Amino acid sequence: MNTLSFFNPRFTSDLFDVIDRNFSDMDNFGCRTYAPKVDVQATKESYELEMELPGLTEKDVTIDLKDREITIASVDDAKEEKKEAKEEVKATYLVKERVASHFSRSFTLPDDIDPEGVNAKFQNGLLTITIPRKAESKARRIAISA
Repeated sequence: MNTLSFFNPRFTSDLFDVIDRNFSDMDNFGCRTYAPKVDVQATKESYELEMELPGLTEKDVTIDLKDREITIASVDDAKEEKKEAKEEVKATYLVKERVASHFSRSFTLPDDIDPEGVNAKFQNGLLTITIPRKAESKARRIAISA
């Protein structure tokens, strides 16, 4: 059966995946991470992933496909953090809730994908990735020669 599944190399148990999703909003460097929500559709012709990324552009996101694993991630925002640190302080913040953050989502794809035909579109903060399916091989009758 062809199924699309979440990929988490650190844990293999569903229980651990739930714990990881709900409690790991900080990585080793103290930088805030988040996991944008993804809608996944399967049709006869393709799989389609839609991810809302408000405030980002196509230059802020990378998509990597290796074997059957697709990873969607934000571009290294260390440059942005350094830029924030160098900015001159013009006022004292009373509340500062917006911080630099990054994300990475990976999915293990089914066997029937066509990796050469994958395309992505980014419009109005919505990233849409279309992954075509290979045509199913049809059974054929083999003639027996005597």
